[in-house]
Amino acid sequence: MTIEHVRAKPLEIRRVHRLVARAAGLPDVRAEVEANHDENRWWPTSIIDPRVRMLAAGWSTRVSYRMVETYARVITSADARGFDSLAAATDAELASLVRPIGLPQTRIDYLRSLTELLRNWEKEGTDPTAESADCDALVLDFAERVRGASYKVAQCALLTARGYHCGIIPVDSGMVTKLAPALGLALPTGAVAHEHMRHILEATVHARAAEFRSLATDNEYQVTIPEGAEPTWFTHLVLIYFKRLYLNGPAPQLCRRRPVCPKVVDCAHHARRA
Repeated sequence: MTIEHVRAKPLEIRRVHRLVARAAGLPDVRAEVEANHDENRWWPTSIIDPRVRMLAAGWSTRVSYRMVETYARVITSADARGFDSLAAATDAELASLVRPIGLPQTRIDYLRSLTELLRNWEKEGTDPTAESADCDALVLDFAERVRGASYKVAQCALLTARGYHCGIIPVDSGMVTKLAPALGLALPTGAVAHEHMRHILEATVHARAAEFRSLATDNEYQVTIPEGAEPTWFTHLVLIYFKRLYLNGPAPQLCRRRPVCPKVVDCAHHARRA
């Protein structure tokens, strides 16, 4: 199976930039981005082994935001044991480890199939952390061969393995169902929508990298974007927290005429409804 690489249209690029620019200026979004940019609570940099990072990405699924501290303790324990030890552990031992975050069999199956995939990649000479590796091919392979994975899990796994600033913008279900309509993006149905939207977002940041980087500077974000890196991680966090804070509800100050209305929140349309 192959997925055609999507090219972002000029209107899509303008709309994404416009929404990110507006969202980046919101104080509550900035607070969340600053708290998770340089050191993400879900995927901490203290984990060195890329295999454990990919495990953490998969085990973070179906864990609510309010359980992030519980999840962090499980991942810390897993990292302390090491990937090889986890791979050799019994199902009972693994079930005891992941019980605090639920779905033990699903998480055990993910670890087992991830271990098999990594062994196959090693035999094939595939290094998922290499800059030269084809990201699209890796995401597809991961989603097809790892049980319990999907395009969104594969995107997150490759992001964590390569590092925050590798250029990947993972797309979760809420971004497809809530954020895409706010941007006026027409996505295909099914799981492939996650890859389609990822391509659009990444292409947009690539096309206007300097402008996206300036959003962090102009809004005085206390974050570190490495020199020469496109601000894909910054953009992802702005979008994901705007979605969580303003679209999941949705927030009462959110304009119902988006994406036509460029102000997005606290606009004249909202004032007339009040």
